Amino acid sequence: MFTLAHLSDPHLGPLPDPKLLQLFSKRILGYMNWQRNRSKIMGANYLEQLVDDMKAKAPDHIAVTGDLVNIALPLEITGARNWLEEIGAPDQVSVVPGNHDAYVPGAVRKARTAWWPYMCADDASTEPARDQRSEATFPYVRRRGDIALIGVTTGRASAPWFATGRVGSEQSKRLRATLEELGKEGLFRVVMLHHPPFKHATRWHKRLSDASRVRTVVKRAGAELILHGHTHIDSFEVIDGPHGPVPVVGVPSATSAPGGKHPAARYNLFRIEKTNDGWSCRMEEHGFEAPNTPVKLMRERDVAVPNGRLSALPAS
Repeated sequence: MFTLAHLSDPHLGPLPDPKLLQLFSKRILGYMNWQRNRSKIMGANYLEQLVDDMKAKAPDHIAVTGDLVNIALPLEITGARNWLEEIGAPDQVSVVPGNHDAYVPGAVRKARTAWWPYMCADDASTEPARDQRSEATFPYVRRRGDIALIGVTTGRASAPWFATGRVGSEQSKRLRATLEELGKEGLFRVVMLHHPPFKHATRWHKRLSDASRVRTVVKRAGAELILHGHTHIDSFEVIDGPHGPVPVVGVPSATSAPGGKHPAARYNLFRIEKTNDGWSCRMEEHGFEAPNTPVKLMRERDVAVPNGRLSALPAS
């Protein structure tokens, strides 16, 4: 059995004091939002408690689906690397960037450089040249036995008041070829991306602009599980695959305080096992139920896997 942990959107704080020049951009809006809102709902030590509980479960691997930072200040990006080192070694943790990691032009390239060991392929020996397009290193693939983790970037700098993402045609082509190759090998393919690819997942200004392209790739090439963040809610959807519906699972922000408008901080565990006639996958949701309470098992469910023998069951 392979146990995969998934958390997302830690929006690591506190926000370092920015230089005035750094605020002459979209950052001024994010800075004001942090001071007025996010610092209140993403404070305390919920993230620390959540990570401690997750590590106590000893997962085989951890997937982090973006938005490690808030307005992509250089000190935030450096701090996020330190946080990644605290939760696990690069071969134990896989990361994809989110829209906040790409908050302004050039930010996602800096994040890629700082976090490179956590979002590169197993066979990548060196970080590519700085002038190489950041999306050119995606999708990356990490193999862990019969499990293949595929990291996709949707993080791109967007206009003020927008939080959109995009995969792009070239990355989509590479993703399709990758999924087809891994599918022929019979691996359990886990796609990690920040923005959700299913219909009506978010408001228009926060959408994955080419979500239909991603759905087409999955419909033709297949996948066994898709993990995302971005929405700050717990969600379980499906999109079409060549052999049946593919589960798409989102998780609340890893720093959301209980009692807010979004669900409290949570992480998911997926216990994946190969069977005689396919795959089985059991999902557990761990998080906070109320302020000043410990992390607990919120609910669990069996997940229907294409070509697997299980059917999706109502959440217990």
